[in-house]
Amino acid sequence: MSNKKHHARTRAQESSNAIERMYITMRHLFNRGFYKPMGISGETLREALLTLRPEIYGSIAEEKAELEGLLYVIDRLPTGIEQCTFINLTSDEGYGSSHFKPIIPEKRRRHCYRIDAEQMNIEITRGRSDIYDILTHLTFLFVESHKISSRVLIDDEGTTTRDWVKLEKVVVDNNDLSQEEREIAITHAATILGRTFKEITNIYSQFATPGQPERFLHIIYWLGKLALEEQVNFNKRTITFSPVLRERIGHHIHGEIWADNIKEYLYKHNLLERPIHIISANMHSVMNTLFAHNVLKSKKGPQKGLFEMYEALSKKENEVMRNKVTKEALLKGMAYLKDASGANIDVQVFDTSKFDASKMDIKFKPAVEEQENPVILVMDYAFGEQAYETIDELLKPYKLKGKNVHLNVESISIMGKAGILEGGKGDIMIPSAHIFEGTADNYPFENELKKAHLENQGVDVYEGAMITVLGTSLQNKDILKFFHNSTWQVIGLEMEGAHYQKAIQAASKVRGNIRADVKVRYAYYASDNPLETGATLASGGLGTSGVKPTYLITRTILEQILN
Repeated sequence: MSNKKHHARTRAQESSNAIERMYITMRHLFNRGFYKPMGISGETLREALLTLRPEIYGSIAEEKAELEGLLYVIDRLPTGIEQCTFINLTSDEGYGSSHFKPIIPEKRRRHCYRIDAEQMNIEITRGRSDIYDILTHLTFLFVESHKISSRVLIDDEGTTTRDWVKLEKVVVDNNDLSQEEREIAITHAATILGRTFKEITNIYSQFATPGQPERFLHIIYWLGKLALEEQVNFNKRTITFSPVLRERIGHHIHGEIWADNIKEYLYKHNLLERPIHIISANMHSVMNTLFAHNVLKSKKGPQKGLFEMYEALSKKENEVMRNKVTKEALLKGMAYLKDASGANIDVQVFDTSKFDASKMDIKFKPAVEEQENPVILVMDYAFGEQAYETIDELLKPYKLKGKNVHLNVESISIMGKAGILEGGKGDIMIPSAHIFEGTADNYPFENELKKAHLENQGVDVYEGAMITVLGTSLQNKDILKFFHNSTWQVIGLEMEGAHYQKAIQAASKVRGNIRADVKVRYAYYASDNPLETGATLASGGLGTSGVKPTYLITRTILEQILN
């Protein structure tokens, strides 16, 4: 065997070992109840992350600071977390009705509360994947913070460099900066971070918020300050897990309340016995596909105008347009169930008997008997393991006066975004099986969506096995190459597929909660190709490149359901 091939394999093996170590360690620390990320207890996590060097965290293992990775992590953690020595992961313990104002991170749906100057509470209602996600991001953040402190510390007494003293003054004074003052501060920050002036200037504004234009400097200062406290005064940052969280995790508490609320709504509106089609998707594409055509009649001929209309609807500035479609939907059979369970998953229920087929641009032949018209239930994306919890609970029978009423679920469709290993942003993947990372567990299934349904529409389509990873921010090139080139021939990676399929198989084949021949559809569109350098999730959003695949998948699913 050539040496190069052998090296690649060992690097992939080393990496998957590191991922496994991280999971076991995180579970162990969780059971223990607290740990110090930069102390002895956090050592295994830090070492595993440095062995792994995931793509998203870029240059974590080098001396220079990692800027894109920092932005990625900061967007997913609550504002102000860099100032906190104590981070407490809690269950939903009643802070929602207190004077504390919830802080919701830009890119993750979770409620966080700043308790005082030193403490941040983060509410975990989406299961273990949420904990793994947070701990991985915090480990990255603290490793980066120690890079800063080791660059600015001159001796054991806590004397710091001139650059640090200057940065500290700017942050403590907290005045509005002129262009000149900002550039001077960036120069000091560049030395501290081991980065060029240009690199920092390029990313600077992406950290800014309307209230805090110089937020980048504040984040760097506080990360460094707390790391200095750890090194000089041994005042270590601590992560704790509340007793209630430790008792509740894994018990489907939020999933059960969430599912009961939905079934109660269906029962009250006489929809419980109707044929039900579940779609896990976003909260706009199904509604827009069904109603936008009539509300915003596209004038430019069929196909071209259609996707332009969807694209316009997805632009931030077109809120008025979106509201028109929502209003129409709510009048014509859609109900919106805002989540109140803490699961953070909103739901839309569409009663197709109220649809006007003549006003739709999608084929639909209503049934003669109202009771035979399907109900479409669209749920927002779940997060990792939460997918098992929600579907498992949703497919259980509804308890009515001591009797079990089984749901007449005819199909379950899952659409979402995933990383792709061949092809690029905006392409479509049709899985034939989900393989669960770190195990040999695999879930093959008969996918009602086929490559042929989506081909020749100007988007590339790939078919094959997909891997359900334990966390997207843990993958590196070596693991991905191994997935792609090994006999598994994986085409993409995502976080929920195996969890959904596990719940569906249990409900249909094992527990008999729903019919054994329930139809399943899975399709994903590519958010990035992590094998191409610079094409990771950290390199920014999809922009409008996600619009066409999203709506192609949505339309195909709806055509199958409605006919």
